[in-house]
Order: sequence, then C-alpha cells, then structure tokens
Amino acid sequence: MLPYPHDLKYLQTRAFAHRGFGKAENSLAAFRNAAALGFSHVETDVHTTADGVALLFHDDTLQRVTGTRGAINELRYAELEDVRINNREPLCTLRQLATECPDLQLNLDIKDEASVQSVAALIEELGLHDRVLVASFSDRRRRAVLRQLSRRTASSAGAGSTVLFLLLGWLPPRLLRRILPDVDALQIPPSHRFLRIVTPGLIRRAHRTGMAVHVWTINEAAQMNEYLDMGVDAVMTDRADVLALVMRARGYWR
Repeated sequence: MLPYPHDLKYLQTRAFAHRGFGKAENSLAAFRNAAALGFSHVETDVHTTADGVALLFHDDTLQRVTGTRGAINELRYAELEDVRINNREPLCTLRQLATECPDLQLNLDIKDEASVQSVAALIEELGLHDRVLVASFSDRRRRAVLRQLSRRTASSAGAGSTVLFLLLGWLPPRLLRRILPDVDALQIPPSHRFLRIVTPGLIRRAHRTGMAVHVWTINEAAQMNEYLDMGVDAVMTDRADVLALVMRARGYWR
C-alpha cells in the first residue's frame, strides 16, 4: 500500500470508503458493502479492549452508535460480543477484517495508546505490511507503531507533521523529505476554519517530495470531481455509493 515513489500503482486507487459503507459504520458488513461497490481501500479506526483486542471503532466510548455505556479500553472483548452497532451489526476486530476481507487495503487510524501494541502485533503476525497505511492524529502513536514493525510500512502525517509540511513546504524536496522521512501521504481536510488547505500548489509540493495527498471527508459528487481534477491522489468519503459512480464515470474503475 506504499504511495509513490515506492509504488506508482498506488496512484490508481483514488478512493477510500470512510468506515466502510452502510448504516453500521466500522462493521464487517459495512466493509463488505464497500468492497461490493468496487472499493479496494477502506478507512477505519482502532481502539483496543482491556484484554488487548484491536477493535474497529471510532469513539472511545460505545454510546453514540450502540446505545451501550462503557469505554472500550475498560472492557474485555467477551463483554462486547453481544453489543450491536445501530441494533444491526456486531463489533468488528482488526483480525476479522484482515482475514475475512483479504483483498481490502486498510487505512488504520490509531486512536489510543493501547492500540500501538495491538496493531503492530497484528501487522507482524498476519504480514499486513503491504496492506496497511498507519495513520493517527498523534505522530507519537503513529511512529510508535512503525518502530515496532520489521519492515517498511506506509504511513500518513499526523497533526504535527502536517503543520510542519504546511509551514516548510517551500523547502527543497530532499530537505523536506529528511525532516519528514516517515510520511508517505498527507491525509487532510479541504480547509480548516478560514484556511484553505488543499490547493494545486500544496499538491505539487507534496508530489515533488514523494508524498500522496488524500482529501477527507468529501460526500458530494461535485466536490469529488473538483479535487480529483485538482490532482489529489485519493478522496475519502462517507458516501461510497456516490464516489463509486464518480470513479466509474471518470474511467478510473471499470
């Protein structure tokens, strides 16, 4: 899953299903729905249970999507087996997704400290190095995972690395690469407050430095086309059905 310059085929992807697709986010059914639409790449989040199981779940507590109280880090996996997302689907583990959907590439957002160890261990055990991109808003957590891996694995900038790129993007590419040696992709929103982040200039600077640009979270077809026309390498969306149509209309997918 390494972006260029390591693997030019990565440029043909251009689409991530954010938490899968459907009414039960981050469930195995949601990831299968995305694959059925044609997606080869999905984005998901990782929290780890009290007994070390890497669980695909965005929030640190269960309430929002399950109606159940409790923090994932404080519960054992056995206590979560009857919990359902939107009264529909069971919770999904990273092991389940990796083994039951072997053709999917996985963008893993490391949400907590415990997930550093659990995710690194699974990548090593299952040999997922070429199937994952390690992401986190925390560069410290992201780098902690990378340090535990036996070989090179793709990674996207955390918040601190993204700010560094925005401030130092004018530097020569070789120097910027030395400053950010473990960043393969910038996964960024179109804007933040009054600052527009994704611009043609930023994309050109990222590409010169050997980094891909993934924009999130884009749910309207017009915006998807706008950023693809601008030259981003991937769009991340909650509306995988809409993005699948865009991808086919543009000839990226058959």
